[in-house]
Amino acid sequence: MPQMTRRQILKALAAAGVSTAALPMIRHMAFAAEASDKPILIVLHLRGGCDGLNFISPANDPDFIAARASDLRVLDDGKDAGYSLANGPAAHIDFRLHALAGGLSELYKQGNLAFIHACGLTDATRSHFIATDMIESGVGSDADLTRMESGWLARALMEHGSPAALQAIAVSGDIAGDLHGLNNVLAAPDVNNGLPFVGGANVSTALWSMYGNTPGPVGEAGKLALQLPTIIDQKVIRDAQGHTIPYQPDNGASYDKAGGLANTLKSVARLVKMDVGLQAITMDYGGWDTHEYQAGRFRNLVEPMSNGLAAFWNDLSAYHNRLVVVGITEFGRRLRGNKSGGTDHGRAGVSFVLGGRANGGKFYGQWPGLSSAQLDEGVDLAVTTDYRRILTEVLDHVNGQKNAAIFPNYHYTGGLGIF
Repeated sequence: MPQMTRRQILKALAAAGVSTAALPMIRHMAFAAEASDKPILIVLHLRGGCDGLNFISPANDPDFIAARASDLRVLDDGKDAGYSLANGPAAHIDFRLHALAGGLSELYKQGNLAFIHACGLTDATRSHFIATDMIESGVGSDADLTRMESGWLARALMEHGSPAALQAIAVSGDIAGDLHGLNNVLAAPDVNNGLPFVGGANVSTALWSMYGNTPGPVGEAGKLALQLPTIIDQKVIRDAQGHTIPYQPDNGASYDKAGGLANTLKSVARLVKMDVGLQAITMDYGGWDTHEYQAGRFRNLVEPMSNGLAAFWNDLSAYHNRLVVVGITEFGRRLRGNKSGGTDHGRAGVSFVLGGRANGGKFYGQWPGLSSAQLDEGVDLAVTTDYRRILTEVLDHVNGQKNAAIFPNYHYTGGLGIF
């Protein structure tokens, strides 16, 4: 029989009508994880290509003002003026954070949040699919992408991570590409109600009987797929009747203004507090592909994200020195808006790093400028910081080791000073 991976087992179980994104507390095998003080890396994917120039604008740059309508810029005066950010990448430019990102502004002023502008892929693709695959694989070219079968985060965990029954979790409906190739990983879009078994005890017993008695890689992969959710489910607090007790944030934090990101962030916070040995968590926040009517749509994305991350940071104050949150998007948007009140696929964007040990309250990287001569192909903000430089520095901090080899054919020139 050919060797089967855990991913193939999961797909086979799903095809049979069994959900493996939500499995039970299984009596067949007890799993426990020791509490840890090791860092936890959280990767937030801003899916769709977030417009970094609308998120953080060079508000007083005459080239920017001439190129964009006011509703696609952060303004420096009036009722919609954005938050001025100290320590920007160019002393003569007033960089402003979006007017509805007050929570992020506070994290920046507190010194926990750092921004990297004009960053991204060095490859000039404007395809969501290719750009996403490249970033999640940790490569810089189509040629490297065709040779890569694993994600950068999976490689980092396999190379430098600590042995654990459950190393990582994707708080989404599928395992993110960053984690492809890792065995000890689970996908669950919401853990706030536990991970109850779909199909009941009889199906659970049947699956355990089937895979428990199957030798070789098929049996091992099946048992692992059944075991991993137990690690989470047995940590969810329930009342005497077995009902899940609603999650209660600490420090008076509230996710009420986090919109569609609320349940995701609460799940991540809950996972951090479980201390089950997780070393990495990924989550998605989509909707940034704003080809039309961007102004309103962008506001509706920025505000809940800002409120949610501020609440999350407050909720997890006891874990600040262990947490590193990286926000990344596949690419930015064109400098000039289109006729539909939106922006089309561009090049450089914005990333951010939130962490208790981060040197926050400042920008990192080099600002290329927005004059015609400074634009990439005459239309885009140029990439001056390779996204792999950011991720390598983050991994060096998290793992306490050198991680440049995680990214193939990449020459790491040293960190930006984020940590």
